[in-house]
Amino acid sequence: MALIQLDDIRFAYPGHEAVLDGVSLTLRQGQRLSLTGPNGAGKSTLFRIMLGLQRPDAGRVTAFGKERRQEADFHEVRRRVGLVFQDADDQLFCPTVAEDIAFGPLNLGKSREEALAIVDTVLIDLDLTHLRDRITHKLSGGEKRLVTLATVLAMEPEVLLLDEPTNALDSRNEARLLEILNSLPQAILLVSHNPDFRARIAPEEIRLEDGRLHGA
Repeated sequence: MALIQLDDIRFAYPGHEAVLDGVSLTLRQGQRLSLTGPNGAGKSTLFRIMLGLQRPDAGRVTAFGKERRQEADFHEVRRRVGLVFQDADDQLFCPTVAEDIAFGPLNLGKSREEALAIVDTVLIDLDLTHLRDRITHKLSGGEKRLVTLATVLAMEPEVLLLDEPTNALDSRNEARLLEILNSLPQAILLVSHNPDFRARIAPEEIRLEDGRLHGA
């Protein structure tokens, strides 16, 4: 079953040549893909288009069986697709870890009690309960990265988009992240410059270069 499908996506930033020049991609249930390519190739742009954060100049975005065109079409997509940002500080903005993880479920209409129950479940699942009441901005880079994943998993997404998830990770936290990701059932689209990490999480690779996707 196709979860996300892009057909002939074209996109250019104003005054620049096309970043995406006819990109087609399908991510299926349970599939794990690595998206590689040089810096500036448009990998993060592709993620934003999938979520409706940027609109393509041409082409079609289909998610969960429905074509998505307008802003309202993407509200459901953003509930069902979790994006782990390249920079953890862009994703964490509440005073404590528990509040950051509860933010998404509260926005989905969960009660405070329900949201805090989700916080505890996610932290137990990820073996991060020791961070529950920590002040977010005082966490180490590796701890922040693991907490960003917790905030996304609290939303119970069906797809994970991971944008350089090993940024700021030491070897111990990278091993922990590998263990967590390999235990998850979600489909994954991974962007990472770390070839060993790609091989262990999403060995099927496609390459974005010169506006085109190769190996899809």
